Amino acid sequence: MFSSKDKTKNIPQTAQPSAPQPPQPLVKRPARTNAPSIISADLMITGTLTSTGDIQIDGRVEGDVHSAGLVIGDKAVIHGDIYGEDVTVRGHVQGAIHARKILLCATCHVEGNIIHEAFAVEAGAFLEGNCRHSDSPLADNSPARKSAEVKQAEPAQPAQIVPRAVEAPRPVEAPRAAAAGAVNFAPLKSGV
Repeated sequence: MFSSKDKTKNIPQTAQPSAPQPPQPLVKRPARTNAPSIISADLMITGTLTSTGDIQIDGRVEGDVHSAGLVIGDKAVIHGDIYGEDVTVRGHVQGAIHARKILLCATCHVEGNIIHEAFAVEAGAFLEGNCRHSDSPLADNSPARKSAEVKQAEPAQPAQIVPRAVEAPRPVEAPRAAAAGAVNFAPLKSGV
């Protein structure tokens, strides 16, 4: 067991050394995605959020949200429209959702229209609004968005008070006799 008679017996033979090989070109790794931006439960934001990456919202947002990926937490509240590639809703949304891929989880409460390419709903999810499939839900030329832009582009007209024409009062007419079967009595003249 501990003998030193034949030490080379269990050692594998190695290949003969060869000429040095040129260095291999570095394989370019795919770009590492950044961690999502997080809106924590104790944070309230008023205004539009825009990100080319992912956003996780656990707080309250009063405004629109534009992002590649969006996760809306159980206690989150969003009052505004959402535009994204991949949207998962677990909390409360009051506004339209435009996304390529949408998942409404069992705990969500959505009040607004949804325009989607792929759409999934878990049992127990609440949705009050319309769903419509679109091959390009994020396109700027959607009919709903165009009508909203037209309304915003029209200048607001100040309220105008237009006086009504005043009609002269109609004279009160004397009562007429009944048309059919009416009998008129005339005073009798005496004379013979």
